[in-house]
Amino acid sequence: MTNILRQAISFSFTYSSNRLLSYFAKSYKKKMENIDTQKVDFNYGLIPQITKNDKQAKVFIWAISVVVFLAVAILSRIKFDVDLNFDPHLFAKANAIINSTVTFLLIAALASVKKGFYLLHKRLMVVAIILSLLFLISYICHHLFTGETKYGDIDHDGILSADEKSLAGSLRFVYYFILLTHIPLAGIILPFILFTAYRGLTGEYYRHKKLSKITWPVWLYVAVTGVIVYLMISPYY
Repeated sequence: MTNILRQAISFSFTYSSNRLLSYFAKSYKKKMENIDTQKVDFNYGLIPQITKNDKQAKVFIWAISVVVFLAVAILSRIKFDVDLNFDPHLFAKANAIINSTVTFLLIAALASVKKGFYLLHKRLMVVAIILSLLFLISYICHHLFTGETKYGDIDHDGILSADEKSLAGSLRFVYYFILLTHIPLAGIILPFILFTAYRGLTGEYYRHKKLSKITWPVWLYVAVTGVIVYLMISPYY
């Protein structure tokens, strides 16, 4: 009788323990799924500005990105011989100023979000996006009215002589290395910026943060190298 009672107690304890473990395992799994898919987001004191619609957002963002990419690629190969009554290289100077400002804004936005100033972070990033759009317009204008400038081309004839290459020295290779990393990253950064902004404006802050870990350093690199490229090429304007 004692053995039977002992076995019954042991069975009850084992059964109850397994049920309890199963319950906690399911609860934990459900919780982790919610965290992984981010069904619940902290709002950080911010109100979503737009309604989530991934399908429309993807179509809009990719359409804008492709149009801008093609516009820059095509228009940068065209040159208008028009007298603007001012030095068209002022567009390049404006680009450098914009890139410098965007660099400051990106760093300030990162610092503000780390300190919990989420509204300030949002405002800084919106300004950075607006300035980047202005940069695109100025960039296209610069290429439309000035054409291509070659590093080391002192006499502005579009051809680098042996003497000009010698005078430019090894800095020419540094310039082209920076330029060759700057151009492709500048070409692909726009959809990343727009998707990151979209996740933030819809209140999907986990996804916004996840995307920003890619977008922010690439965007910063593009902005900083944009200034460096200008400083290196401007003596040959």
